[in-house]
Formats: sequence, C-alpha cells, structure tokens
Amino acid sequence: MSTIAPSVMHNRSFVSLWIARIFSTTAFQMLSVVIGWQMYALTDSAFQLGLVGLAQFLPMLILTLPAGQVADRYDRRTIVYLCQLFECLVVVALLLGSIQGWIDPIHILIGAAILGASRTFESPASAALVPDLVDREQLPQAAAWSASAMQTAMIVGPALGGVLVAWGTSYAYIASLVALAVSTVLIFSVKVVRHVRKPDAVTMETFLSGLKFVFKRKIILGTISLDLFAVLLGGATALLPIFAEDVLKTGSLGLGLLRSAPAVGALVVSLILTRVSLENAIGKTLFASLAVFALATVLFGISSNIYVSLFALFLTGASDVVSVVIRSTLVQVNTPLDMQGRVNAVNSLFIGTSNQLGEFESGTMAGLVGAVPATVIGGLGTLAVAVIWMYWLFPVLRGLKTYTVEEG
Repeated sequence: MSTIAPSVMHNRSFVSLWIARIFSTTAFQMLSVVIGWQMYALTDSAFQLGLVGLAQFLPMLILTLPAGQVADRYDRRTIVYLCQLFECLVVVALLLGSIQGWIDPIHILIGAAILGASRTFESPASAALVPDLVDREQLPQAAAWSASAMQTAMIVGPALGGVLVAWGTSYAYIASLVALAVSTVLIFSVKVVRHVRKPDAVTMETFLSGLKFVFKRKIILGTISLDLFAVLLGGATALLPIFAEDVLKTGSLGLGLLRSAPAVGALVVSLILTRVSLENAIGKTLFASLAVFALATVLFGISSNIYVSLFALFLTGASDVVSVVIRSTLVQVNTPLDMQGRVNAVNSLFIGTSNQLGEFESGTMAGLVGAVPATVIGGLGTLAVAVIWMYWLFPVLRGLKTYTVEEG
C-alpha cells in the first residue's frame, strides 16, 4: 500500500458534493429506520418488511436505463437538485399521514416506491458528477472519501432515526426533511469544471450502451456482480427490526445502534483508504474482505448478545466498504466521461438489486424459516458465491492488481 495525494478535499466543489451526500444519505437512513419501524408496528410481519425493499427496487429496475441517458444528456447537478426536491415532497406526505393518523401499509409502500424512483435518477447523476470535479488520478481517493460520507451518514442516520422514532415517527420525518433540504442547498455551490460530450440521439444502441459496456468488460462485471450476489444473500438489514424487537429485545434505540454498527466499521476503513492505496493487491483484498463479510454475517445470525451482534455488524461494514471502493474506482477509472451516467446507472442497478431486492429476499426467507436461520443461510451463501466467482466464473479477479484495466 502506498500513500496517495494531493487531497481531493482541497476541491471546494467536491467538498460541497461530499457534505451534500452526508446530509441526503443521513435523511434516507432515518427514513429507512422510520419506514421499517412503522411498517412492522402496523403489520407485525416480516414479509411486509420485505415488501418495502421490493417497492424501492421495482422502480429502479424499470427506470435505470432511462436514468443513465438523462444523466449523460442534461446537467447532472440540476438532476440531483430536482430529485431531492421531489423527495422532500414525498417526505412531507408521509409526515402528514403520520401526524393526521391516516397512514397505512399501502401508503408506506407507495412512498417507498416513489423515493426509489427518484433515487434511481439521482444516484447515477451524483456519481457521474465526481469525474467532472476531480482529476483522474484522484478518483480512488475520491471514491474512498465518498464512501466515508456514506458511512458517516449511515452512523448518524440510523442512530438519530432510532432516537427520534422513540419520541414519535413524525419527529424522524421532520429531521429527514431538514437534512434533504440542506443537501439541496449545498448542491447549488457545486461548480462543474469538466463538461462531457452528450450523445447525439437516443437509439436502441445508445439506450443499451451502459449494459453493453459493463458486460463487455469482465473485470467490472465480475466485481459488481460479486458484490450484488454477496449482499443479496448476506444482507440482513431488513431483518434488524426483528432482531432488535424479538431476538435481542432492545427496542427502537437498539435498532438504531444495530443500523449504525456496520457504518462505524465502514467509516473506519474508508478513512484508512483515503490515505493508502489498494494497488497491487486489489483482487486478493476483495476476496478476503468478502470472506470476512460472510463469516461476520453468520456470527450476527447466531448471536443473542447485543455486544457480539454489534461487533459482527461492525465487521460486515468494515469488509463491505472495501468492495465499494474497489467497485466505484474500477467503474469511474475505466469509463469514458461521456458514458459516466449510463454506466453508473447500471452500477446503481446492481447496488439497488443487492440492497432492495436483498431486503425482499431476507424478509421472505425469514417469513419461511425465521430471522436467525435466514441470516445464517445468507452468510453461508455469500461464502459460496465468493468461491464460485474466485475459481469458476471470474478467476481473473484473483490476480487483479491495478485499477486501470485494458479490455476490448
């Protein structure tokens, strides 16, 4: 590992985007806590918790390719700004429903679906902004700082959400609304210094170009699909309300701690990665981190002690962020500037599939066999995926050393 410099934190526009991401992600983490808690309180159903993830995933599945086209054709900063304004309106509706008492599971699912659709357009535009703001050699460092922003929000958001939910769901919705508003204002201070070439016309070829680009480059496909299936099987985020209430018996405050624990681990590692490079050990580090993630998931599943559970979740976050930094850097370094939106849209689809569809899978499995067996099975499944990718589907990943990959 080697020291990397100069710091991207000297770039004011990048810093504004970085802070804006902290606030917007904090808002969505709080929303995740309050929506999940409210759904479980209304239904007492693990399956209904899984449906929240499905409601967020389906709009992403349908709108990802159009979102990539939009991000490559229009001002990316404006896209992020408009999406966040729309998200504020959705939170206002959920807040009013909670205060006035008319909210029910279908309203929660509709709200989750609209938020998922908005995030589908926001995510690739936000990610594609980074190469417009920083130099190419700074992208690995920018990816690490971006990951630290996400993890900072994932520490603050769930913990704050858990505290506010204990006072009342309306307080959590108000805090989310304020955080989204702050992020929207910060986006205005971002000044894009690099302009990419926009495609001339929408054709079926340009519409599918992001997918074709990813599938043509096996290193990128292998890395992001590995992350997809690992988190799809091993993610237990949707089940945390069940663990907090029924297994560990810690209530909403414990739920906030459980949601924050993976982010604490991820923040520690992401801050380390802002100072050092993974070059010369990318492949080995990727699979080692995945093994840690899988085993920590199993440990969390079998634990009945809050401290052991928090430690296990800390390890899942610490190991998972390594994959996030590797995947993000590989995508941005090996993608032309004029295709950043489309390719990042595909990347967002993989991420969304692993997160939202993973929540549906976890909820469904927990409904069939119980939360504890579902989590243990998921962790073992993740370990199996790592072996299959390493030795059969994408063995080239094992020897990956550098971010810049020459492929046809």
